[in-house]
Amino acid sequence: MKYKTIIEPFRIKTVEPIRQTTEAERAAAIDAAHYNVFLLRGEDVLIDLLTDSGTGAMSVYQWAGMMKGDETYAGARSYYAFEQAVHDITGFRHVIPTHQGRAAEHILTGAMLKPGDIVPNNRHFDTTRANVEHRGATALDLPIAEGHDPQTLHPFKGNMDLDALERVLRDNPGKVPLVMITVTNNSGGGQPVSMENIRGASAIARRYGVPFYLDACRFAENSWFVHTREPGYADRTPIEIARAMFALADGCTMSAKKDGMANIGGFLAMNDDAVAQRCRNTLILTEGFPTYGGLAGYDLEAIAVGLYEALDPDYLRYRIRMVEYMAEKMATAGIPTVRPAGGHALYLDAKRWLPHIPASEFPGWALSLVLYLEGGIRAAEIGSVMFGQQPDGTERPADLELVRLAFPRRVYTQSHMDYVCEVLMHVNTLASRIRGVRIIEQPAALRHFTAKFAPLVPGVIA
Repeated sequence: MKYKTIIEPFRIKTVEPIRQTTEAERAAAIDAAHYNVFLLRGEDVLIDLLTDSGTGAMSVYQWAGMMKGDETYAGARSYYAFEQAVHDITGFRHVIPTHQGRAAEHILTGAMLKPGDIVPNNRHFDTTRANVEHRGATALDLPIAEGHDPQTLHPFKGNMDLDALERVLRDNPGKVPLVMITVTNNSGGGQPVSMENIRGASAIARRYGVPFYLDACRFAENSWFVHTREPGYADRTPIEIARAMFALADGCTMSAKKDGMANIGGFLAMNDDAVAQRCRNTLILTEGFPTYGGLAGYDLEAIAVGLYEALDPDYLRYRIRMVEYMAEKMATAGIPTVRPAGGHALYLDAKRWLPHIPASEFPGWALSLVLYLEGGIRAAEIGSVMFGQQPDGTERPADLELVRLAFPRRVYTQSHMDYVCEVLMHVNTLASRIRGVRIIEQPAALRHFTAKFAPLVPGVIA
């Protein structure tokens, strides 16, 4: 590129106002929300980086497509447009729409798992893990060694440990009904998985006769990393890489709220006829008829367009560069993040940034509260709150204590990101004064969504 500045590859046509709040207003809001950022009202958040799931801005082409939405209950034209797009990109025979990714996970795990089973993954994310454990199975994470250290530089830190996968399959015959790889790896810092690693995992799974599935929520971003980082792929387009990636798998789960560029929706896709039939039977019971799966026709049209837009090289170059830009500014300021920069989010290394707060006092959660109190920024903890609660009710510290600033697609501009950087640099001056939190009420699973907390000192800052 002749110029260094990466501009947003879109023009802003419609705007939504956001409201500035005072520190006193934010303190009152987080107290009313029981110190859980998930329980805040959206209107009380200035920059919302809680998630990139369903929070993006749709294009004029998606909105135009929605006008064609066919709301016929069975056999709607919009389903076939959606099915054709998924077929074209993934190559899988069976395409089953769902209202979002966790519904696809719920249906797949119900069709394939039984108590005592083991599901290996590079790293399960929260809803995937919860759905596996809900079936009485074990969600087993097998990241490579570099994936355990946020500071280690490796181009594909999302890779699975293939030697460990081989051992699990060899030592547990009949107990592994499927192998999964999450691309990109969300709970490991948004890190990509190489084609070489996917190919290796696929070969091992097939050698043992075990189906191999992708959690494909961010398949387009993973394809871009392969294009830019993996030897032999520089001349391959993102859509070509995506097709090659899916060709190595037997099926996938997908939240179209990520790299489907839509505000709602997801799907299951697979080649196995018998598994597909079981999944469709469950779909009818819980989601809807197989040609709409809990979605309106206009949602299916938006996803059919969005899957291709997510693979646009100009968009991907801009999106990945935005995260790199933030990471570079953090490195200059001495603020620890997961390195190298991931695809959809900036991950703050709370364990390294706040070493005085033990895992039992949830350093990532405390940091997320300070980001809101000081700057109105909402972010998500990816640490011992999210992953410390075990199925038997015991506590185990998470491997990583991270705070994820996930960037909605096509929503915020560089000035928003510069503001976020300024807040982070201010918080850095307060780091030694930040104190932990304790849980005062929690559900039995996925507690981060609804648990109630109390700070160990008023306001979390001593």
